[in-house]
Amino acid sequence: MLTIRREEPDDAEAVALVHVHGWQAGYAGFMPDEVLGRLNVVAWAQRRRDVGTADPEHPFITLLGEVDGSVVGFTTFGPYRRNQDRDDLDPTVGEVVALYVEPAHWGDGTAAALLDAARCGLTERGWADYRAWVLADNRRARRFCERAGLSPDGERSTYQVPLAGGGPPVGLVELRYAGRLDG
Repeated sequence: MLTIRREEPDDAEAVALVHVHGWQAGYAGFMPDEVLGRLNVVAWAQRRRDVGTADPEHPFITLLGEVDGSVVGFTTFGPYRRNQDRDDLDPTVGEVVALYVEPAHWGDGTAAALLDAARCGLTERGWADYRAWVLADNRRARRFCERAGLSPDGERSTYQVPLAGGGPPVGLVELRYAGRLDG
């Protein structure tokens, strides 16, 4: 049975593990293998602690999906990040910043439950509209968003993926999806 709760500081490693596994499985085939192979759960957990999303005063909220006490997914939401900059927030629109699920739980309703919880949280904070950025090559995520009522709104961005050894980054196209929270 899936339960959803708010992230706590001690959850950083469990969330980072889901994040890394989500990248490795979900982005295989279009994210460079070199990037996926060097993902480090300990480093990502420390980054979560540094960003402080478990802090109740943080503008973004992370909710965890758990099955039998193990974290199997998470979502992070809050105000829309202009130019995807956490320091330039638009208080008039909400955003689902992240939604990752352990691959063993893909298709079992975990992602849908987490998105529903994020939408409830966005609504409680007063937003009627929300957005999410999705890698254009991530067809599975795009189908999920479209089934959930989100649509591409024409905005595009390029996510620069740094490579080891100082080589030029790989640019991956992102599409912005938009949806309403009142219907």
